[in-house]
Formats: sequence, structure tokens, C-alpha cells
Amino acid sequence: MARSRKAGTLRLLDVARYHGIGIVAAFLFLAPLAWSILVSFKPSVEARQPPLPPWPVGGFSTQNYANLEQYGSGIWTYAANSLAVSAWTVVASVVISLLAGYGFSRFRFPFKNVLFVLVISTVMIPFQSILTPLFLILTKLGLQNTLTGIVLVYVTLQLPFSIFMMRNAFDAVPKEIEDAARVDGASVFVVLYRIMLPLVLPGVVTVAIFAFLASWNEFLAALILLTDQNKYTLPVLMAAVRSGQFGTIDWGAVQAGVALMMAPCLVLFLLLQRYYIRGLTAGAVK
Repeated sequence: MARSRKAGTLRLLDVARYHGIGIVAAFLFLAPLAWSILVSFKPSVEARQPPLPPWPVGGFSTQNYANLEQYGSGIWTYAANSLAVSAWTVVASVVISLLAGYGFSRFRFPFKNVLFVLVISTVMIPFQSILTPLFLILTKLGLQNTLTGIVLVYVTLQLPFSIFMMRNAFDAVPKEIEDAARVDGASVFVVLYRIMLPLVLPGVVTVAIFAFLASWNEFLAALILLTDQNKYTLPVLMAAVRSGQFGTIDWGAVQAGVALMMAPCLVLFLLLQRYYIRGLTAGAVK
């Protein structure tokens, strides 16, 4: 009896320690996010003062969000630009990587492995080193200072990782499932769309999330390749807000912009996190 009671006490201590460490870790990760959101609702004058306490002492205010409308063409114009660029980047990255990953996983063709290594090896090229060639190429094509050109750049940068993920996702699916569909007379595209796509959905979601986050938060390419202020994305706007006017910085507006930028990322991840985790581990165990 005493031994079982001692074992029960040790088990409770282990559970308490496990949950305690989890709560502390969650607090450390969530505290900066909560602080940014709370500061964004402080009055503009109060947001410039020392950060403690983090909550608004003089009451919640939406003044900081209204101040963002005073920068350039307004926050919603830049938010629409970022949303359009991110959405098209996600669509193009998913479609191209889905077809390429299926081809690398299921088809045999000359120099397949060499070509795949070449695609993956482009990840080692620093993005900053190819900005000048990209600028010249987009200028020749008439796509410089356009959102379409930015989308093409983002898709190009995202494709190596996306193709790698989709190839692993297809490799994790048994070939017998595909062979059974082929025996029933299904074509290649029918097999891909109706049979394989539902099975590799976690990989597709993972590619989509990475493409969205990368394009939504990208700053350098948008700053250099876009010259028209009306076409700027949110990160470029936030750089302008952060620089301030005449040496002054509206910290409340900065935190309001941070809150607006991280909201879609948090919502997207929370909605699709179960697919995201499964997609990352696809192909890890053979």
C-alpha cells in the first residue's frame, strides 16, 4: 500500500513538472505577442512611455490603428498588396511543386537525380547575391515595379523547398495504391487529382503555409524591386513607420502594424497546424 501510494505521488509530481515546464515555455513564447497587442491598444502618448505595465492604464484605444491610415496610401492598401502577393505565391508554389514532386517521385527520366540535386542546391545561393540579376531580368521583361514580378521572385525562391517537401510526401504513399487506380483505367492526372492529392494533403498544406509566411513577411525584394509607393507591401510600410518623421517614432503605430501583420499568420497556423505537423514528418519513416 505504501509503495503504491509513493508511486502515485511520484507520478503526480512528474505530471505537475511536465505541465509546469509547458506553462513556463508557453508564457515565454506568448508574452511578446501579448505585449505587442496590448501596446497597440494604448493611447499614442502612453505607448511612448516605459513598457510597464503592458496593459493600457488610460483605457483601450484604437488611435494607433487609425494613425496607420496616415502613412502613405493607408494600411489597407498595403495589406491588400501583401494579401494578393501571398495568395498568388501560395497558388503558384503549390501547383508547380505538386506536379514537380509527383514527377520526381513516380516517373523515370534521364538525369532525374542530377536535376533534383540541382533544384535543391539553389537553396545554397544567397538571395542577396542575385538581387541585381533579378532586377535586370524583371526590367527586361517589363515586370519591374509590379506585383506580378514580385510573385515570380517569391515563387522562384520557394520552389526548391516546396519540391523537396512534395517529393517526400509522394514517396511516403505506397505505389500499390496508384497501381490499383491505373488498373481501373485512371489516367495520370486523374490519379494525381483524385487518389494522390488527398493522401499528400498534409504536404500541400505545409508548402502553402511556408509559401504564405515567406511572402507575407519578405522585405528586401519588395523594397528593392518596387518603386511605386502604392504597390508596397506591409513589411515595407512598417519600415517607413519604424523610421519615423524628424527622428520621432510612433511606437503605438509600430505595434499596431505588428499586430495586424502577425494576425493572419497566427490564424492560418492554428487552423492548419495538424496538417502542418504531419506534412513535415512525411517521408521521414520508410
